[in-house]
Amino acid sequence: VQDIEAVAQRLREVVPEASVEIGHGQMAEGELERVMCRFVEHRFDVLLATTIVESGLDIPNANTIFIDEADRYGLADLHQLRGRVGRYRHRAYCYLLVDPNKHLNPTATKRLRAIEEYSNIGAGFSLAMRDLEIRGAGNILGTEQSGHIAAVGYQFYCELLDQAVRRLKHMPPADSVDVDVDLPGRAFFPDGYVTDMRSKIDLYRRLTRITTPAGLADLRTELSDRFGPPPVEVAWLMEVALLRIFARHHHIRAIRLENQYAVLEFASLPAIEQLARGAARPVRIADDHSAYVPLPRELNDPAELLAELQSLLRP
Repeated sequence: VQDIEAVAQRLREVVPEASVEIGHGQMAEGELERVMCRFVEHRFDVLLATTIVESGLDIPNANTIFIDEADRYGLADLHQLRGRVGRYRHRAYCYLLVDPNKHLNPTATKRLRAIEEYSNIGAGFSLAMRDLEIRGAGNILGTEQSGHIAAVGYQFYCELLDQAVRRLKHMPPADSVDVDVDLPGRAFFPDGYVTDMRSKIDLYRRLTRITTPAGLADLRTELSDRFGPPPVEVAWLMEVALLRIFARHHHIRAIRLENQYAVLEFASLPAIEQLARGAARPVRIADDHSAYVPLPRELNDPAELLAELQSLLRP
């Protein structure tokens, strides 16, 4: 906004036959409205504006937009700004301007190439997936996250979304148990195994929705068919997912190791008591929500440890 008047004057000098007016968010509401109405009525040729114009304005006779310093915008902003032209039957043009003497960082270059590549109608979803790939989605089952998910954690973020949807639909809260498994080992889909970001996100989403060992077995078979033999990280991810399925059956919320004990956190005391009655190993109740299960001292291998926990919790 500080130099918008100078830019307008420069435009008038370069294209003296075109009438230029200004629009930005610091103008009085009535003044901005008058400028926009005049532009819609085609009383002047060029509207020099800030990104305020990306907010859903529909101007049928606008067919060309120049976006200055386009490398500084995110993909969503560029997509919204580009969508301000071509709202009618006229062919539209969008020009992305960058300083020829400026060295663009790799991320900015990827964004500009993406907005150029996805120019067809309905490209919003494709751009969103490309943006997710460029910025990084984080490790859904780990600690590395991005955006709002980074602030609250993936599982809690999903819980918040589910709660909001249920409130809007006047539905009762979901009676589900999310299981936080804190065990040694790396559990994820490596980039070298699942290279496509969209496929990877879909697989993570499906994995969190599986509730039976049979469903998990089907996913294992599909992974082998589509991507080949799974690496160690994927095999471990499948075993941890199986442990989660067993844990949900017992209303367990978290599993972690503490010295030679497996510490289990439950939703309620009756859930602990039910497991204790049928468990092959002694279950020591610590309080209304947690219990300790002693583990054999010779269990040092993570795979053997995981197998022991699966055996303990198998329904």
